Amino acid sequence: MAISLTCDGVRRRDFLKVGAIGAGLSLSGYLRQAAAGEIKGAKATNAIFINLTGGPSHMDTFDLKPNAPTEFRGTFNPSKTNVDGVEICEHLPKLAQCADKFAILRGVSHTLGAHELGTEYVNTGSRPLPSIEYPGYGSVVTKERPADKDIPPFVAIPNSNQRPGFLGVQYAPLNTTATPRMGQPFNVRGIALSSGLTIEEVERRQNLLADLDRTFAAVETNSQLLTGLDRFSEQAHAIISSKRARNAFDISKESPEFAKPFGEDPFGLSCLLATRLIESGVRFVATTLGGWDTHQDNFTRLKTQLLPKLDTGLAALFTGLEQKGLLESTVVFVTGEFGRTPKINTRSAEGGRDHYPRCMFMLMAGGGVRGGQVIGESDDTASAPKNEAITPDNVAASFYHALGIDHTQEYHTNTGRPITIVRDGHVIEKLFS
Repeated sequence: MAISLTCDGVRRRDFLKVGAIGAGLSLSGYLRQAAAGEIKGAKATNAIFINLTGGPSHMDTFDLKPNAPTEFRGTFNPSKTNVDGVEICEHLPKLAQCADKFAILRGVSHTLGAHELGTEYVNTGSRPLPSIEYPGYGSVVTKERPADKDIPPFVAIPNSNQRPGFLGVQYAPLNTTATPRMGQPFNVRGIALSSGLTIEEVERRQNLLADLDRTFAAVETNSQLLTGLDRFSEQAHAIISSKRARNAFDISKESPEFAKPFGEDPFGLSCLLATRLIESGVRFVATTLGGWDTHQDNFTRLKTQLLPKLDTGLAALFTGLEQKGLLESTVVFVTGEFGRTPKINTRSAEGGRDHYPRCMFMLMAGGGVRGGQVIGESDDTASAPKNEAITPDNVAASFYHALGIDHTQEYHTNTGRPITIVRDGHVIEKLFS
């Protein structure tokens, strides 16, 4: 897989570093780092987060300005949706036909124009500080919404921009490290039984490990650590030996009729896998569609590459969750780290757009969110919010609200410092009315 670079030279995988967490993390190691807290009452019980890395242009997707001057408006036209009065880009026809299932947030605004800082902000809902690393949404949901013993609570396809921050690596995601491919087996390290390994061999190895653990415990003066390791090793064994867990990652088990709308692109298939994981009991799934850093050739790249992928995968995700009866219990959050400049640059023949955090869009669906509405508004050139800005903090508070999680509650760092989940922000009530 090619390494994706943003314009400032940051590798996408550099956003994902969490100490020892990464592609090499074993399942049992991951599970030792993923014990969850108490369940609280919730409207939604599950969540899917889709990160559009690089920063998609709001003016060429969900906030077109057809009456703006030529140097702003670009070459795309708005198109009607199945909701009266709501228009989006003409190159998103499938999303236009299911616009009643999601809400569009326009005039979202912040001030962090660097990829890494913007990514950290929209993945946590709190403006980054040098003194503390806030946990991403998936880590908070993992803490607040434990999954069943034989299923991982937080899965990232293929990796996640969300770090556990001060909560600790026990709340980090299980990364698949790859995306599904049509017609190819999809093996997740630690889940699939590869190289001819059988359940019987797993059982024999588990018995051997148990014997070794008892031997070490017999000579260890303080066996508390070993006891903790045992508990997570047992959960790893429960997942490996669980047909339910292995089936959860097997998209070939979906009917051809259900799978067809997702297409054959890795992003669409990742959305298909996300619906299957949620149906199987995974609490939080994160997936990514990158490549939105369109400083050059903005319109060609959007029209021929990015918008068709987003349109197919996201529309199928919304409709697929609804078909499975999961949309009301699953809140979906779609965002990039910022928008792009309203005024087109001239660094390429057709022009591009640069980083622009002052105005952007976000999408939310499911979990009590009322679809078919637009909240917020940008000015005539999409250069700034027309009225009061919507902040990433507000959207984060609303996202947690959909899950029944109080964004104002405090956690404590390992030094005892109290930290509010979302430092600022308030619930956007219109999302749910």
